[in-house]
Amino acid sequence: MVDLKGQYQQIKERVDASIQEVIETTAFINGPEVHQFQKELEEYLGVKHVIPCANGTDALQIAMMGLGLKPGDEVITADFTFAATVEVIALLQLTPVLVDVDPINFNIDIDAIKKAITPKTKAIVPVHLFGLTANMDEIMELAEQHNLFVIEDNAQGIGADYISKDGSRKKSGTIGHVASTSFFPSKNLGCYGDGGAIFTNDDDLAYSIRGIVNHGMYERYHHDVVGVNSRLDSIQAAVLRAKLPHLDEYNAARRTAARKYTKALSGIDTIITPSGCTLDALCKNDVCNCHVYHQYTLRIINADRDGLVKHLNENGIPCGVYYPIPLHSQKAYKDARYNEADFPVTNQLVKEVISLPMHTELDDEQIEFITTTLINFIAK
Repeated sequence: MVDLKGQYQQIKERVDASIQEVIETTAFINGPEVHQFQKELEEYLGVKHVIPCANGTDALQIAMMGLGLKPGDEVITADFTFAATVEVIALLQLTPVLVDVDPINFNIDIDAIKKAITPKTKAIVPVHLFGLTANMDEIMELAEQHNLFVIEDNAQGIGADYISKDGSRKKSGTIGHVASTSFFPSKNLGCYGDGGAIFTNDDDLAYSIRGIVNHGMYERYHHDVVGVNSRLDSIQAAVLRAKLPHLDEYNAARRTAARKYTKALSGIDTIITPSGCTLDALCKNDVCNCHVYHQYTLRIINADRDGLVKHLNENGIPCGVYYPIPLHSQKAYKDARYNEADFPVTNQLVKEVISLPMHTELDDEQIEFITTTLINFIAK
């Protein structure tokens, strides 16, 4: 699914030298590499504050802690996503409110958010799923109307652009009040272990979060707030510094591969290829950066999706089903408040979706083999 070794070979000299320097200086925690990476990512994103931390799940939890959300506060998020998004809501004793998603772009459904808002609602967590930005214009409008926080889950979307209705362009993760991201190795910008970061343009919130990530300390041994131990180590920061200058080209390579997949698979009745843009009327898919294709995810309709998974695996082609069980059906998050009728799209998607290999090293021969193998099965 991801060719990390091939990617490493292209930046080997820089990565090896940077890691060796960290080892020789022994500045393993909060060393110069971490501070430099923070500054470089702030510049890349056009955001005032990047606060590195240990992983993407921590980043989302710490963002919520920084906002001062209290037990019982309701937080609306998408039913069709990885469990980490709802996991941290539950860990903080907040009340998760799961809603359905859009069948075209798989992101949180705006009408479903509207229906879910109550006097107890305090925040919305849109997930930029599979690398496509959610409809942030409408989400921010709703948040303003109801005095809600917006926490962007940008674990799969780093580097993506969002083009607003007025034509302005911002990076995903810089639009809401705060955002989280993951640097898990398979991400578009991934390290060689765990890592994450929080983004915000709010000075006061950034100050609060910087204390939370470091045991609640702003001065050594002075614990001003309840915090956690969540730090990006210097070796991972060194790897990320080596990769960050290449992020745009990595994402461009993914979009090129996605266009080739789509061209090969379009016109087949049982296959729905992914949408390439949030607001098609404002953005041409062949030049836009709204989708950075963390995953290239198809819908297989009126055909044997599970049989296709088996067929691809038997032919040496990895694939993934993200996500096979809706969050509202997971044992940990079942709740009498949820009605199956409220999740028609999610319940359908989990039966249909399949993600094909997607990474920066995909070549034409691989794409042709993958698509031909897939089409041959569908045509049977």
